[in-house]
Amino acid sequence: MKGPLKLMCLLAHPDDESLGLGGVLAKYASEGVETYVVTATRGERGRFGAGEERPEPEVVGQVREAELRAAAAELGIREVSFLDYVDGELDRADWGEAVAKIVGHLRRVQPEVVVTFGPEGGYGHPDHIAISQWTAAAVVCAADPQFEAGPGLAESVRSHRVLKLYYTVRGKAHWEAFQNAFRRIRITVDGEEREPVPWPDWAITTVVDASDHWEAAWRAIRCHKTQLAIYQGLDQLTEADHKLLWGRQEFYRAFSLVNGGREREADLFAGLREVEKSVS
Repeated sequence: MKGPLKLMCLLAHPDDESLGLGGVLAKYASEGVETYVVTATRGERGRFGAGEERPEPEVVGQVREAELRAAAAELGIREVSFLDYVDGELDRADWGEAVAKIVGHLRRVQPEVVVTFGPEGGYGHPDHIAISQWTAAAVVCAADPQFEAGPGLAESVRSHRVLKLYYTVRGKAHWEAFQNAFRRIRITVDGEEREPVPWPDWAITTVVDASDHWEAAWRAIRCHKTQLAIYQGLDQLTEADHKLLWGRQEFYRAFSLVNGGREREADLFAGLREVEKSVS
């Protein structure tokens, strides 16, 4: 295997990378792994500070993009890209077009490992569910040389085979800690309230210890000022709280072409590093 290992995260909104994966992204970047974030929207319909003002969605999107790029710098992310969809509308977007765009990014970057939301979208968020489904489809299509990528993206690369696909998930204890920090997380969809969906511990295939990088994750989170203005209590978190929230990150290995079995992983690149050593 030649060159550095590569990790690509496919997410829905600015702040998903920091709140959900900040510690892991900082950890792998510090180890020389090339990290990439592809975000579907600019979060145009998210909060804007404490709510005293409400600019046009385009302005909110510009601010949140800047916040994401600042957070990415704190985490050592190599590149941030956008799919240019509108916040809150992913499940109504053109799915064929969206998958083709992601295929283009996969072929261009050629990551070994891809991470996205679980199929439940964390707490049932339709945008999270949509990007999860698009990513799963794109991973399959990227390996098919007959599939056409998005226009202008990786036109010279006809296929790329991702070796591992992960869902970022949380078990019951981790969700409880998250809820305590952020108060009750919920979303109403079609008149029905949705809340976090904890994964059973036995279904969590991978736990990455990024506790040495919680401070980088916290700095990145603080870059998302428009979203965190109402969460003043976060400044009162203890170091132990921070390490639990940002330093322990849980995953479900959706598929792997290099390892498997029931043994819990501690590394998203488990099975790949062994291959890397054998050919070096």
